[in-house]
Amino acid sequence: MTTPLILVSENRSFGGWHRRYRHASAATGCTMTFAVYLPPQAEAGPVPALYWLSGLTCTDENFMQKAGAQRVAAELGIAIIAPDTSPRGDGVPGDPEGAWDFGLGAGFYVDATQAPWSTHYRMHDYVVNELPCLVEKHLPVSPRRAISGHSMGGHGALVCALRHPGRYRSVSAFAPISHPMDCPWGQKAFSHYLGADPTHWKAWDACELIAQTQERLPLLVDQGEADNFLAGQLKPEVLEAACTAAGHPLTLRRQPGYDHSYYFIASFIEDHLRHHAAALKD
Repeated sequence: MTTPLILVSENRSFGGWHRRYRHASAATGCTMTFAVYLPPQAEAGPVPALYWLSGLTCTDENFMQKAGAQRVAAELGIAIIAPDTSPRGDGVPGDPEGAWDFGLGAGFYVDATQAPWSTHYRMHDYVVNELPCLVEKHLPVSPRRAISGHSMGGHGALVCALRHPGRYRSVSAFAPISHPMDCPWGQKAFSHYLGADPTHWKAWDACELIAQTQERLPLLVDQGEADNFLAGQLKPEVLEAACTAAGHPLTLRRQPGYDHSYYFIASFIEDHLRHHAAALKD
């Protein structure tokens, strides 16, 4: 049977394989690239998977090259799936002003409703529905799913889990954009992708979703206290207050001296992988 996945590259890593695939996406209307780390256990049968959502300006490559996650993923028998952060290619619009915080590399994991973005910027549908379907059909990966991410991707991970009870067994985030309705990055993205009415933004804001979610999936969040974006963009204290008000389990770890970089992620990724591994057991 012909697979819709085109292998771009592969590298041996800790007894498993890091691979990049390209495929045509119905959700985004363009060609998408994603990375997968398959641990050694995948040679014997399907393994559970952590879906990792990266932040602004990133691609599928940043986490796989910088986070140092493969060693522990190989030990735990967990696949890691890392999609791109936006649609790309001819005809896919970027920021009209050429800025880095919107458009290409900055899809915000929402399904856009406004032209011209609505044709391609459907990253939520891609991450939640299309990509897992492809991965689980064509690769040795099971439907036991966890989700995590960083910054914009941390926002995406929280929203994907909160909007889809039962789809993920666990969720975590590094320095998530916790309350995008009330920060410059989120307001810029949401006004373009979703329109000017803030009431339409609530369905894509973790702090708004917490109160109404049907599932109390525990949240693990790490936040560096030396993060330059902490006060203006990330607002973990708002997420903490929303969880307290709703009685939603949250472990918010404030890490002294750590910034927004992959040095921070690499320092605590093992904790997150073990958090997910415990939830992904049969």
